[in-house]
Amino acid sequence: MTTKEDIAMARLSQWLLASTAAAAMMAGSAQAQEPNRFIMVTHGVPSDPFWSVVKNGADEAAEQVGARLEYRAPSTFDMARMQQLVDAAIASSPDGLILSFTDEDALGSVVQRATDNGIPVITINSGGDVSGNYGARLHIGQSEYEAGRLAAERMQEMGVEKGVCINHEQGNQGLDQRCDGFVDGFDGNASQLATTYDPTGIRSALIAYLNQNSDVRGVLALGALSADPVVRAIRDQGALDMFTIGTFDLSPSILQAVEAGELDFAIDQQQYLQGYLPVMFLDQYARHGLLPAGDVATGPGFVTQDNAAQVIELSKQGIR
Repeated sequence: MTTKEDIAMARLSQWLLASTAAAAMMAGSAQAQEPNRFIMVTHGVPSDPFWSVVKNGADEAAEQVGARLEYRAPSTFDMARMQQLVDAAIASSPDGLILSFTDEDALGSVVQRATDNGIPVITINSGGDVSGNYGARLHIGQSEYEAGRLAAERMQEMGVEKGVCINHEQGNQGLDQRCDGFVDGFDGNASQLATTYDPTGIRSALIAYLNQNSDVRGVLALGALSADPVVRAIRDQGALDMFTIGTFDLSPSILQAVEAGELDFAIDQQQYLQGYLPVMFLDQYARHGLLPAGDVATGPGFVTQDNAAQVIELSKQGIR
């Protein structure tokens, strides 16, 4: 005969089972909705407008897919500090790591450690020719050597017989490759001038170099941080008409100089996509195991006076 106590115990058991099932469903739902967390570590210093556009692209992608993005970079070009940032990122076990693979010697072992720990790595901007050796899933960027060679060819088509490449970050393997391609594109009739980020130092070094090498007529900068002082230095000497000046990468000041005819061209690698695409790809990989089968080229393309106006509006939006 069933007693009131038996009935009460049965009802309590049913309630506990229902509560446990509901809690399990809620926990499963919360886990499913937990956003993917990606960490991006770059060598880009805060003063470089190039990297703010990369970050804009990454932030936009993270917002679209509902991912959590953490962007980290050293305050100066410092490979030891960058290695520390990557080590800390790996220790936090993110769902994916995005890295500008600037120096194989400094970063190769940490990328290998990330991949050995099951963290998918996508490299951007630099090091695409070697990052796969350390387990990186793919690279998003441009061939820096090829872009430098194309810059030399373009200057030669404009009548330049001898050039110089201004390297404001010597030791950055991507920038070194740009200058190598430029020098080889001139069949050795070009050289590399090493400087620092300091605009005054760039200006002084360039003027001294051109005074000592009066037959140089082509000047290639490797980004806004060096292009701006290069243009100012040559403009202040009243010599803009004497030189063909090109640069890598875009910024509002670079585009204005191209539109005004002070810069003859800027090499565009669409850095917004270097931020946007890896977040999108890693999110798809985390959700569905999907990735492109090969590297993704975002450049090079050339911006000249003919098409600069079309790009300026997007630059104002932080996209170009």
